[in-house]
Amino acid sequence: MRRYYLSKLCQALVTISLVVLVVFALLRFMPTTGYFSKEEYREMDEVARNAYLRSLGVLDPTLVQLKNFLAKLFRGDLGRSMTLYPKSRIQDILRDKIKYSVMFNAFSWVVSAVIGMPLGIAMAKNKGGFVDSAGTAYVVAVRSIPSIIIHFFVQVYLSKWLGLPMLFKMNQPASWILPTISLSLGSIAGYAIWLRRYIVDEENKDYIKFARVKGFSQNYIMVRHVFRNAIVPIAINFPSDLLMLISGSLVIEGLYSIPGMGGILIKSIQAMDNNLVQILVLLFSTLSVFGVFLGDIFVSFVDPRIKLQDKED
Repeated sequence: MRRYYLSKLCQALVTISLVVLVVFALLRFMPTTGYFSKEEYREMDEVARNAYLRSLGVLDPTLVQLKNFLAKLFRGDLGRSMTLYPKSRIQDILRDKIKYSVMFNAFSWVVSAVIGMPLGIAMAKNKGGFVDSAGTAYVVAVRSIPSIIIHFFVQVYLSKWLGLPMLFKMNQPASWILPTISLSLGSIAGYAIWLRRYIVDEENKDYIKFARVKGFSQNYIMVRHVFRNAIVPIAINFPSDLLMLISGSLVIEGLYSIPGMGGILIKSIQAMDNNLVQILVLLFSTLSVFGVFLGDIFVSFVDPRIKLQDKED
């Protein structure tokens, strides 16, 4: 078991190290204007700009820059935004925005799991019946209609029917409801249709037929055998889903005026904010890799077919 975990951890660390090197190297090709605010760039002449870049270490040899960057990273110094949020510390920017994205995405994740997974089970147990047809119709509608139209419908019409605010206000909890609903609709459909598929697949396997022949009840078979195996493909993504909560949603946060993480990477690229782009790409990449690592660990506990004990000679 220890060997399995160490192997997965080493793979994750090697991948993250490669990501750091690649991102750092690619960012060296971005224009140096990304290290100046607009006012600074207009006010400085070429000599002053080069002196300023030299003071930042941007003109140092690449290996020296990498060493300095890693040293600051390990000290918790993420640098400063230059163009998008001039002279603001990146850790302060992220701290202010992450809390909103985590809050809404966590709410929506819980709602999606609480509604989507029971719906998928109900659809599988009533295959071909009303619940299955209604659930399938919901999934098809959510997957086929452009998401922006669905979110617009939720924002405009549900706000009127339920008397809810259309835009987010931190001190007004009622304004949190519509963004959570919008974020949850697609995930509910995803959990429902995939869990239904996996359950139906498991029910048709030989070991389930054998369990029925032995006289076990349908509920016992569903809980002890079918669900435990059907949940594995979904459970493996749970850790990465949780970690990526901080990435936010560009569409939802923009639609409801939520000051979260959604779209900050695109804005930083458009503003050519080199420092901020570098940190955001590393953050999202690291979260993705670490999420895969945690998924591998998590599935080793969930999947009854995986045995990690070392074989004895």
